[in-house]
Amino acid sequence: MVKAPKGYRHRTRKLLTKDVREKGAIPRASVMFYPYKVGDKVAIKIDPSFHKGMPHRRYHGLTGTIVGVRGRAYVVSVPVGDSVKTIITYAAHLRPLKA
Repeated sequence: MVKAPKGYRHRTRKLLTKDVREKGAIPRASVMFYPYKVGDKVAIKIDPSFHKGMPHRRYHGLTGTIVGVRGRAYVVSVPVGDSVKTIITYAAHLRPLKA
């Protein structure tokens, strides 16, 4: 019997796939170079074509707050249940919140 995979991206077959018309390696430049500031609210939307700085799949679709900047990456604070988690991720996986 084969053991179930326990990797970082296991059970993400549908979650981390792009639509046929969205496929490609380069995200939009407006997404990559958006000027986030500390205190901004962001939505975490993982871009599967950009592997660097990819957060864990459990944070996909959650809302967080920018806490700091580390080089090209952003430090995002995300409330999960009763605790607050800190994620370090690239701008390719973040979207500015409209509200």
